[in-house]
Amino acid sequence: MSTQDNSIETQNRGCPTMGGPVAMAGAAADPLAFVRTEDDGLEHLDLLVRGARCAGCISKIEKGVNAISGVRLSQLNLSTGKLSVNWVPGAADPGVIARTVADLGYQVSPYDPGEAEVERDKHGRFLLLCMAVAGFAAMNIMLFSVSVWAGFNGEMQETTRTFFHWLSALIALPAAAFSGQPFFRSAFASLRKGKANMDVPISLAVLLALGVSLYETITGGDHTYFDAAIMLLFFLLIGRWLDHRLRGQTRLAARELLSLQAATANRLDQNGDVQAVQARDIEPGDHIILWPGDRAPVDGIITEGRSDVDMALVSGESAPDLVQSGDAIRAGMVNLTDKLVLRATARTEDSLLAELTRLVEAGETARGRFVKLADRAAQAYVPIVHTLAALSFVGWILIGAGVHHAVLIAAAVLIITCPCALGLAAPAVQIVAVGRLFKRGILVKAGDALERMAEIDTVLLDKTGTLTLGKPRLVNTDEISADTLEFAAKLARSSRHPLSRAIADLAGPGGVANDAEETPGHGVEGTVDGARARLGRAEWAGVEKQNETTSGLWLVVKGQDPVHFIFEDALRVDAAKMVAGLKARNLSVEMLSGDREAPAKAAAAKAGIDIVSFGLTPQEKISRVEALVSAGKNVLMVGDGLNDAPALAAANVSLSLAGATDASQAAADMVLQGEKLSPILAAYDVSRAARGRILQNFGFAAGYNMIAVPLAVFGFVTPMIAAIAMSSSSIVVTLNALRPFMIRHKSS
Repeated sequence: MSTQDNSIETQNRGCPTMGGPVAMAGAAADPLAFVRTEDDGLEHLDLLVRGARCAGCISKIEKGVNAISGVRLSQLNLSTGKLSVNWVPGAADPGVIARTVADLGYQVSPYDPGEAEVERDKHGRFLLLCMAVAGFAAMNIMLFSVSVWAGFNGEMQETTRTFFHWLSALIALPAAAFSGQPFFRSAFASLRKGKANMDVPISLAVLLALGVSLYETITGGDHTYFDAAIMLLFFLLIGRWLDHRLRGQTRLAARELLSLQAATANRLDQNGDVQAVQARDIEPGDHIILWPGDRAPVDGIITEGRSDVDMALVSGESAPDLVQSGDAIRAGMVNLTDKLVLRATARTEDSLLAELTRLVEAGETARGRFVKLADRAAQAYVPIVHTLAALSFVGWILIGAGVHHAVLIAAAVLIITCPCALGLAAPAVQIVAVGRLFKRGILVKAGDALERMAEIDTVLLDKTGTLTLGKPRLVNTDEISADTLEFAAKLARSSRHPLSRAIADLAGPGGVANDAEETPGHGVEGTVDGARARLGRAEWAGVEKQNETTSGLWLVVKGQDPVHFIFEDALRVDAAKMVAGLKARNLSVEMLSGDREAPAKAAAAKAGIDIVSFGLTPQEKISRVEALVSAGKNVLMVGDGLNDAPALAAANVSLSLAGATDASQAAADMVLQGEKLSPILAAYDVSRAARGRILQNFGFAAGYNMIAVPLAVFGFVTPMIAAIAMSSSSIVVTLNALRPFMIRHKSS
């Protein structure tokens, strides 16, 4: 099943509430129109979920969707609100998926990155307004509360005290009704569906404090807690707003990719007229004009024009490349010098840019073992905390405390035990680490890849295409005249062999030999300028077999001396530096190559690798990886993602070097973009730092609960202090995740 219509502009704009037969936002929003088919054959749907606030929400939503028959995987990214669901074609209904999420108490609509960002900004402004109202009300109520406290020396009459209580109530009740909306709405929506989330006990605590205070005011009691209830909301809102802001920082990687997506485009209609259209309305086959400075809105093929293009998105290099008719360019690339006409080959959601964004979000969303541990703890929160609060209430009643005092202690227990810090401990660090690695040119595809990368002790490196560029380079150009090069190129242009292509590329555009015929595995033969010639292996071309340690081709023309074209697969510029960096980190480094002994050992020597295995078949590479794993080694396999795919899969963790065009096909946990290898060191260092940061967060969260819960149960904590403590714990954990990762520079 393929995507039929991805225009959220026409189907879902201005429909913020749930409705319709499939519980999507807007009656016209048919989820079937937003389904796409993945490379693995599974059908995929992205939904925007509103109202998810914590790890408990993630667990509840994913558990509910995963229970649907046919669903293979569902993952919710709390930072973006994006729920990604994969299922077996025909085995699940996208309408049922959307309705399941809605039945859990959340608003759901088709995912639009632009709309999601608007929703997040809108929610942030609303939180800020609620916080301002709560803060203003708290300051005014405190004026009356201070007066009441000061008047207990006998100077204030009961009538005056009751009057001040009523003034506090007149301020507190409407302020709480407005400022408590983020918690009350979420709790009500959850309870309406027969569920309970973390906002239920928070709302219950606020209502209990207000209820006891109102009862005390009506009955003429001495003490009320309107100030505590409003201050509770104020501090909770501070924590939630800061959490919202801090989570925004973790979305930078995907947001930067999103900023590369052109919003509009100039499309040519059938009459040749230019129309300004939304990028998401472009269909494969449409012709788009790219003026200098325009960013390509979709992937496509150049049909007209010649221009320099900024291709840093693919190559990682700042130098522009020249493109012309027949060349492919990708969404996000910038036309620099002249007009181009592009024939679209994909929609925006199927373009390279969209695929890279999905890879980044997949790395942020996927679950490692630390995240799963935190999720399980968050699942147990609601029943445990309600039971603990109820026991605290009953216990204080039994020892003779008043009802209102027991209620306030129960409220403090409800608040202070919220496991927000525990729920954020691992996901916050993981999201930040994935974003940091993305900036260094590494796409993390597996959630637990960072954890496995932190444990490696052995690194296996492929040679061709990994340590080397995988592109043959002519090294004896000084020995070959321009005429000889062009002569050989006329034969080479008829061949698909990599060495022949290197000669043709070096010579540039030109003529082709007459009646050229290629003999696979040997070379190409043809007539050039009336002379019969061969370009290929020495023995086939008629040259006496020599003990060559380098790759090469021989050009043999009747009546002339043979010419030897010598090639080498150049080492990447930072290969030796990267290997030295791995060794400095006490990692064992080994090279696995299918190449011949001489070039394999030469490349290893230049890179500084002592252990070399050469002439290996793919199966022999797998055997070597499995032998090391069986011996208790934690192996990182680095390969080109194509012929090394089996060995990549067999290793503990794998990293593939691939151009951005191959990113979605790379059979690895991580994908390295660009020509340099040094980001591998960053991947190891960031992974180690992230693991340490997660353990720090777990330790802090556990210590916080061990101290805070007994204090609340035994009555040493007021609801206001509980709110400050709970919000502060979440902020500390998130700030710790956002601390810059210290990257080692020794030999790197």
